[in-house]
Amino acid sequence: MKTFPMFLQMKDRKVVIAGGGEQAAQKTRLILKTEARIEVWAPELEDELAGLADAGRIVHCTQAPTPQSFEGSALAFVATGCPGADMALHALAKLGGATVNVVDQPALCDALTPSIVDRDPVVIAIGTEGTAPVLARQIKTQMEQALEPRLGELAALAGRLRHAAMARLAPRDRRDLWRWVFKGAPRKAFARGSEREAARLIKDAIQTGDVGQNAGGSVALVGAGPGAKDLITLRGVQRLQEADVIFYDRLVDPEILELARRDAERVYVGKKPGCHAWPQSKITNMLVSAAQHGQRVVRLKCGDPGIFARGAEELAALEEAGIAVEIVPGVTAASGAAAASGQMLTERGEIDQLVLTTGHLDDGPHAPDWLAQLKPGACVALYMAVSSAPMIEQKLRGSAFGKLVKIEIVADAQRANQKILTCAPGQLAATLKHNDIHNSAMIFLRLPKSAVQPVRQPLRIVEPA
Repeated sequence: MKTFPMFLQMKDRKVVIAGGGEQAAQKTRLILKTEARIEVWAPELEDELAGLADAGRIVHCTQAPTPQSFEGSALAFVATGCPGADMALHALAKLGGATVNVVDQPALCDALTPSIVDRDPVVIAIGTEGTAPVLARQIKTQMEQALEPRLGELAALAGRLRHAAMARLAPRDRRDLWRWVFKGAPRKAFARGSEREAARLIKDAIQTGDVGQNAGGSVALVGAGPGAKDLITLRGVQRLQEADVIFYDRLVDPEILELARRDAERVYVGKKPGCHAWPQSKITNMLVSAAQHGQRVVRLKCGDPGIFARGAEELAALEEAGIAVEIVPGVTAASGAAAASGQMLTERGEIDQLVLTTGHLDDGPHAPDWLAQLKPGACVALYMAVSSAPMIEQKLRGSAFGKLVKIEIVADAQRANQKILTCAPGQLAATLKHNDIHNSAMIFLRLPKSAVQPVRQPLRIVEPA
């Protein structure tokens, strides 16, 4: 980011607006939404500004501004509509130590005004660093449609009840309370105009501590998808935002962790091939222990937690310990890799059998016997199979269809550094080595039906006896 988004305290702080025309009026309307003291410096004011000055809502300063005019201001807007005058006023404002916004001149701006969705006290600011204001306004329109008009009033009610909640509820219970308020019955009641009902529901929950949540710890086994952070599911994002602690794998995109609560604990439990600083038993014990201490836990796994991710071992241990556990599926590596290469995993009339298997078992690079499944119409998707490349080549040489198989390699799928390669059946190991691919790759063996020509029997002519 070239700019840093921040909300400024504006109560009783001075804001200077240099200019008396329509541009100045636009900035004045914006700042009037706050509790700032507004000084408008201009010889004359257009009608709207003049009316605000007469009503005492702004201070009209008619003298020529100096650097001292801008001193002590929280913000200064230069909005005369004249480029030359704007540049001169910008220089004066900087001499006065002000943070300056010059209308329609991003190069002269210390601060840029965003598009704003106002549900006071809920405020959403949308900025594009001055590059695409039309896009910012389009996003604003979408947010205006998505957020109910009275959402800010509900937030204000929650603010008034915040101290009561802090006095009666523990931190975890307070998080459960506010999650329920803004996602459950109180928000629905407020949206339909039942403010009293919403207030009663919240007050009753604060008194009783009952918001329909499981008070104990829990674990969500969440699939992060194959790479890019926008391939995690919406439910996965929700669980990240609810988590007290997150245990994440080596292949999880670090940007996905930005979707979590800022105060959630993050624990790296990555394992590299041949180097398991975090053995599976230790990870499983940590999940159980955290949940038993009442924490809401997310076990974040690359791809889908149910496909070659050792999720079954964690699930069994959690269930044995009596811990509430949820499986949140993710986009598995085979799907992500196929999409990255522009291929379909199945195709009517060509590929009607899909085999998901692995090239690496507990005792090393020894794949299950998938060769029997490699027949016309099959696609075999091999996970964790880079180190098994020589063995795969050997199996293909022993197959009746080995020479007809189409091999595709997708490394680091759905990431900026992804590689997509094809090779002949006897060149798999050499291709991986030549392209410096050591792990994090899917290997597809495809045998379309059209690749296998039917064997025609010679015509036999039988002479009559």
